[in-house]
Amino acid sequence: MKPVDFEYERPVALEDALTLLAQPGARVLAGGQSLGPMLNLRLAQPALLVDITAIDALQVASQENGALTLGACVTHTAIEDGDLPDVTNGAMASVARDIAYRAVRNRGTIGGSLAHADPAADWLTCLSALGAEVIAAGVAGERRIPVASFVGGAFETTLQPGEMLRAVSVPALSDGAKWGFYKFCRKEGDFAEAIGAVLQDGETARTVLGATNGAPLVIDGSYSDDAVRAAIDAQPDMDAYDRQVHFIAAKRAAMIAGVRAA
Repeated sequence: MKPVDFEYERPVALEDALTLLAQPGARVLAGGQSLGPMLNLRLAQPALLVDITAIDALQVASQENGALTLGACVTHTAIEDGDLPDVTNGAMASVARDIAYRAVRNRGTIGGSLAHADPAADWLTCLSALGAEVIAAGVAGERRIPVASFVGGAFETTLQPGEMLRAVSVPALSDGAKWGFYKFCRKEGDFAEAIGAVLQDGETARTVLGATNGAPLVIDGSYSDDAVRAAIDAQPDMDAYDRQVHFIAAKRAAMIAGVRAA
């Protein structure tokens, strides 16, 4: 199949992009690794495609007030290769390294991955565990949304009409932070069937389960087998296989982090 007819704009200023996105039927194009196939299959039928890859401000990283702000168009490869500042002691680089294939990572963007809201996407789980925030921009201004509550369900976000994801803010980890991330795939490059992420950094501790049928499951507090089991058992749409593979993903993430079960 081929896409439906649509208009195409490639602004060089964020303000111009936001003005275009305020039009009915407008949609953002960044790396296009997910949107491209959706256009060809006509799962997405925009009236206007707003290509944001020429906006320099969306491709930079900056550190401020103990956090790293990544523009929406920062690629997975840039994170993987350490081309940007790192406040996560290598945690984000290790996650980026295992996203799909290098060709996908060269084009795919962190903002595009989050905005697509695929439950199996690595960044949703990773950034929820790290306590990151999304910075959403629209003609009316900006707002900050914790990544953990940015996703309303599978392929659903809390972005309002006319808004776009401008950047991601990631808090710095201490030198003593413990981090574990485990992804179960049938083969390298496949979509994940289960993801587990565990963070323990001083008084901050959380476990996140990804690749569910909706938003990531966030479990606050020190890692606990019982707490993970309880969170999984509360999901009515998981069968016995899903429950076990998600439990094992969380368990192995805890082992990678060097965190003992409470």
